[in-house]
Amino acid sequence: MKFNSLFLSTLGLVAVASAQRQVLVTYPNDTPPSVVEQAKSAILATGGKITEEFSLIKSFAATVSSDIIDTLNALSTSHKPIVEDDQTVTIQRQTPLEH
Repeated sequence: MKFNSLFLSTLGLVAVASAQRQVLVTYPNDTPPSVVEQAKSAILATGGKITEEFSLIKSFAATVSSDIIDTLNALSTSHKPIVEDDQTVTIQRQTPLEH
């Protein structure tokens, strides 16, 4: 019986971990800082983590649960965030440059 409960506990942890996503959250330039801070607080309150903050644009990267996305959209009616999966982007040249 101990083995089964240990297995189920581990399985539950794996399920919780798989519900986390790496995202970029970007707000329009005219968004008040309080709206961005409110979004960060909501992420932290649900067990998420702010992994990077950007100063040139109103944006940050975070590890979040999938259900927080709707919450972020509902925080402000006039300043909606763009939430997208954080992923590596590369550029590979197909042909060499001609001089």
